[in-house]
Amino acid sequence: MSGVAASRVAVIIPAAGSGVRFGDKTPKAFFELDGISLLTRSALTLSMIAEVLVIAVPAEYVSQAAQELDAIDAQVHIVPGGATRQDSVAAALQIVPADIDFVLVHDAARPLVPISVVADVVQALSDGAKAVIPVLPVIDTIKRVTSDGVVVETIHRETLRRAQTPQGFTKSLLDQAFIDPTHVATDESGLVERLGVPVQTVMGSERAFKITTPADVAYALALLGDTQ
Repeated sequence: MSGVAASRVAVIIPAAGSGVRFGDKTPKAFFELDGISLLTRSALTLSMIAEVLVIAVPAEYVSQAAQELDAIDAQVHIVPGGATRQDSVAAALQIVPADIDFVLVHDAARPLVPISVVADVVQALSDGAKAVIPVLPVIDTIKRVTSDGVVVETIHRETLRRAQTPQGFTKSLLDQAFIDPTHVATDESGLVERLGVPVQTVMGSERAFKITTPADVAYALALLGDTQ
């Protein structure tokens, strides 16, 4: 485990999604990339900094997840996930020990995230930020369109960023963000934004892309081939 910060760090990995867009019957987190599941790859990387991992998986995969992660060098808890990502994170958050200082939330489908990105998130929290996310610039021209596909305007991309994970928070802030389940957001930083708390950014990595389609698998394998 890295000594990036003296504070205690826990990681939540929501991995209960069905991966419908991925086109596989097995939940995406359990898809094997060069013989190692996306979930295991993510857990191995995050465990280099975090001492507690809480993984939310489909109820019928709890045993399999426990077996796969048995050798992880961290305190690992497996919980049944919910119907949505937010439900899964909320369930996992209940298991995070009270004396944890920082909680990171990481997508299992980003198995190649560099440890340096994780370290940068934790370092920013250690330096005083309450919420931190890794981001990348938007390089494509962005258009706003109507429901029938007609362009309304071109969005200036200079201030736009692509959000990645792990997203990091002080535990007390994340607990506060999840108090009201009627507040819904696509990621945890969106819930924090509703509280009016500034969300700091650090530089992400192209390697931290999210595996969503079979084409993404081919790209991930190519990246792995470059480092093996």
